[in-house]
Amino acid sequence: MAHPALQPFTLEATTLPNRLAVAPMTRISAEDDGTPTTEMADYYAAYAEGGFGIVITEGVYTDAFYSQGYFNQPGIVTDRHTKAWGEISDAVRQAGAQPVMQLMHAGALSQGNRYRRCTAGPSAVRPLRAMMEAYGGSGPWPVPKAMSLNDIERVVAGFVDSAVAARAAGFTGVEVHSANGYLLDQFLTPYTNTRTDEFGGSVTHRVRLTATVVEAIRAAVPDPGFWVGVRLSQGKVNDHTYRWEHGAEEAALIFATLNAATYLHIAGEGSGWEEGALLDNGETITALARRVTQKPVIANGDLADADLAARVVRDGHADLISLGRSALANPDYPTKLARGTAPTAFDPAMLTPKVTLANAARWKTRTGTCAV
Repeated sequence: MAHPALQPFTLEATTLPNRLAVAPMTRISAEDDGTPTTEMADYYAAYAEGGFGIVITEGVYTDAFYSQGYFNQPGIVTDRHTKAWGEISDAVRQAGAQPVMQLMHAGALSQGNRYRRCTAGPSAVRPLRAMMEAYGGSGPWPVPKAMSLNDIERVVAGFVDSAVAARAAGFTGVEVHSANGYLLDQFLTPYTNTRTDEFGGSVTHRVRLTATVVEAIRAAVPDPGFWVGVRLSQGKVNDHTYRWEHGAEEAALIFATLNAATYLHIAGEGSGWEEGALLDNGETITALARRVTQKPVIANGDLADADLAARVVRDGHADLISLGRSALANPDYPTKLARGTAPTAFDPAMLTPKVTLANAARWKTRTGTCAV
């Protein structure tokens, strides 16, 4: 029998050839103005050619205010951006996969923004640890300005406008980035959100901005055939060990509040799925998300091992699996899985000293490897 992750899956009205997705991975390889490049189109199409059913882009910034997180991060805020993304969606679709654009607002974790010199977040709280050198930053994070209600309205509008543009560019859907310590996750996290208004305090208030974004996108694009997913995580790029304070109870409240989403994508920031999925009630975080929302769930976190991936799908922990670093090393991972071929181990040198496509190309030339 075929591996469980290679079985077809229907998401809304779209039938996927398998249950394997490429996870969003920042590559900071766009033009200076945020326009995607031909090199990026080849990069994303390679995953589709390798057999992945869904290809999710890196986080794409959503407005010309505070959303950009890195220099050379791609955006979706100008007509030029949209046109270039259309070429990428065409390349991915023609190669057999469904293209999904992840929409991202960096908030206080911005370390390169061509539109603003300062950062903004839910509260004036300096982020933990230091900027990430592999993404072009250095030194401590600045203290962000606390967002006004007008700033928050612009955040929502940016996500909505970007989703509409992504649809115009031919994407099957968007994924709202509410994970890994970026803006929407900053609102969700008590130590970065000290607000006392309707966006602070209890968890139902702290998750309100993510829910508002999802519902506003769905109102602007009511077609259920256009996916509106949400990515969530407990850990963050600057705090890998963080866990939701009230465990399964808090997770259930978060998931229930986001039930307008097409799917949930639970990221394994800083830990593998097997290491970080178990909650205090004995249930895995992905299985809980499936039970509470009755929506498809994508599991993430070191799931390239064929036996573990099979167990996650077969035992009902998740409907689909996303791969990040393993996909970088194995853009043809689905083909290898079907053949029973062991995947190539990820080499950190692919992403050091910078996470750019140019650095990966130099690594490929140096090693003679066929990875992306």
